[in-house]
Amino acid sequence: MALHHEAYKEAYVSKARAEVAHLESAGVVLSGNSFSQVLFAKGQPDPGELDGNGSRLLAGPDGKALRASLTALGYQPQDWAAMSTVTAAGDMLDPELLRLAVTTLDPSTLVACDEPAAHALREAYADDLVAIEDFDAAMLEPGVVVPVRGMRVMNLGGFEAALSDPRQKQVMWARLKKLPPLGEPY
Repeated sequence: MALHHEAYKEAYVSKARAEVAHLESAGVVLSGNSFSQVLFAKGQPDPGELDGNGSRLLAGPDGKALRASLTALGYQPQDWAAMSTVTAAGDMLDPELLRLAVTTLDPSTLVACDEPAAHALREAYADDLVAIEDFDAAMLEPGVVVPVRGMRVMNLGGFEAALSDPRQKQVMWARLKKLPPLGEPY
């Protein structure tokens, strides 16, 4: 029985590796753990964040602060992934490719770190968002938790820029506190 379980687990991991490799070959820049509850989308990568394999995405002060926030909320330290809504070549991700990347990573929570990422998510999930009656939710206004395709989606509204302003840091923390871990699915 244990052997069957291990073979199943290895097949699942191999499938995930192949899917992530496909995304990266299509220009998607990823970082973190692909089996995470939280996926951060960043639309204004810093210089150097798009180089090579994406291991530098959210490696700066914004990433450190986001990971510390998740830990303070009760997430495991490794329970995050990040993707750029800009390709490795610097172009905006096609909405279909963005949806494929999010679906592949399958987070329970999707967080737009900045307005360009929120804009990309609005385009990628336009059909879902237009069906939402609450205008602020449909527009992914900063701080609003929106259910989209089984995920909680939130636009932080400029996380990295907020780090230099103590008041705005408090606003970001208040928004992040709306996204506690969901717990085990069983």
